Amino acid sequence: MQHVNLITRRGFLDRSMKVGLATALAALTDIPLVMKRALAEGVIGKNRKKLLFIFLRGANDGLNSVIPVGDPAYVTARPSIKIPFDPGTDYTANGACDLPSGSADSPTFGYGNAIRLGNGFAALHPSLKFLVPLYNSGNLALVHRVGYPKQSRSHFDSQNYWETGNPNNNAIKDGIFYRTMMESGLANTSPLTGVSVQSSLPLSLRGSQAAMTNLNDPTRYNLLGIPNDDAGNSKADSMLRAANASPFPEKLNRDLLALQYGNLSDTLSIFAKLNFSTEGNTFQDVGNTDGDTAPYYLFPDSNAKNGGYALHSNDAQKYVVDPGSYDFFRKLKSAALILNNTDAIVAGTELGGFDTHSNQGVLTGAHPRLQRSIGWAMYALKQYFTKYADKTTWEDMVVITLSEFGRTSKENSDDGTDHAEAGVMFVAGGAVKGYNNGNKSGVFGCSPADSYNGQNVAWKTGDTGSMFGASSRYLQRAVDYRSVLGEIIRDHLGATQEQLNRIIPGYAVAGEALKSGGTSTKDGTRISGELGLV
Repeated sequence: MQHVNLITRRGFLDRSMKVGLATALAALTDIPLVMKRALAEGVIGKNRKKLLFIFLRGANDGLNSVIPVGDPAYVTARPSIKIPFDPGTDYTANGACDLPSGSADSPTFGYGNAIRLGNGFAALHPSLKFLVPLYNSGNLALVHRVGYPKQSRSHFDSQNYWETGNPNNNAIKDGIFYRTMMESGLANTSPLTGVSVQSSLPLSLRGSQAAMTNLNDPTRYNLLGIPNDDAGNSKADSMLRAANASPFPEKLNRDLLALQYGNLSDTLSIFAKLNFSTEGNTFQDVGNTDGDTAPYYLFPDSNAKNGGYALHSNDAQKYVVDPGSYDFFRKLKSAALILNNTDAIVAGTELGGFDTHSNQGVLTGAHPRLQRSIGWAMYALKQYFTKYADKTTWEDMVVITLSEFGRTSKENSDDGTDHAEAGVMFVAGGAVKGYNNGNKSGVFGCSPADSYNGQNVAWKTGDTGSMFGASSRYLQRAVDYRSVLGEIIRDHLGATQEQLNRIIPGYAVAGEALKSGGTSTKDGTRISGELGLV
């Protein structure tokens, strides 16, 4: 299939919109009841607040991301894949997160020990060192022991539950961010509300009443598979004229079809004005990075733009991300450009490869390589929305990671980890209440002193503690992922509580304890409720 070149296709867009847009959009005057109701509630899309999501597909090993160094069971459960502790560091000391010092001459990831987080109990994997500036600025929350009741350990099912906001319910087919966009009241009037940049539209943005936008490669945005030549243009024009010569019969005049056509036409015009190309990837750090001689590029998509590689005679030890992640950073850059230059409210992408059953790695290997992408992505987004802010500033952004479950507390015989239960969420943004920005610590759910909303959800240490609290094998949850997403959707994006109860139905069920915490009636586990992240 051939694809459209947006720059040379503009004449075609003008012709096609003139021919078909009036007829196709005629049905939009009949706004569904749910949309009319949403127009009168909340401020989603009206307060400039936006959300960027990254789904870590395959299930990230949270225990080797945010490390419970204060739990001796961590060392005994993971003899081969445990992260070394620095013998000169007091991990029980409180304060700011340690920042491994970088310099122009040192390898980017030369520090080989767990990084003290400063909450007296937890540490950060050294591959996540670029999270430290965000943490110390108060713009990062590390939320541990996140899951949901009766956790499924099926990738397919659990990803569905995270994306629909309805655990253990496969009958629900619309996504949590789709419902958020519907509640905004804008999904039938704005061409861009929710956008994903990945191979296909994720379930989180799917629904039956409005069309969200998915781009696999924004530089090759596909339109009907028509070749971009004289014959193709003539064929496309003829088809559009024929299709719109007269109104559809009433029984076929569907709002959704008209909306999809209108959104397609409008988004093509919007994206044609944005430079998604590699040549347009000129975004750099706000200052010299990591003690080096020049600012690094924020979205590495080639060796030349990967950290200090080109500054140091093509030294691979100066990479900030693994070269295999360049496509991810192209997509991340596109999502950031869309949020920063359009009226889109939610955008995101995905990063795969986290199903680390074998040879997971300690300081090098599969998992550390993936974590470098997480750390640099969060850091880069902060710098981008600070230095290059247009329609969106860092203060108006929240960036979250999702992942279907965590991994086993005990390593397996292949030096890897298997499917388990609770894991870690990373939440960043200018309004996030992390370390000394509304909270004493930026770590949630990883401390023997954890208590939220009067609920004692302390991390219990030892061989019968929290690391084995679910089925005596898996890390037991203390935080429901819906509570994290719920307060962001309400307190950041601007939904009302009534809207949130519809977006995440569990909020309307007292026994779920999503807002104020308590013992879940679903499985008898005590959970924190909302954490006050934003």
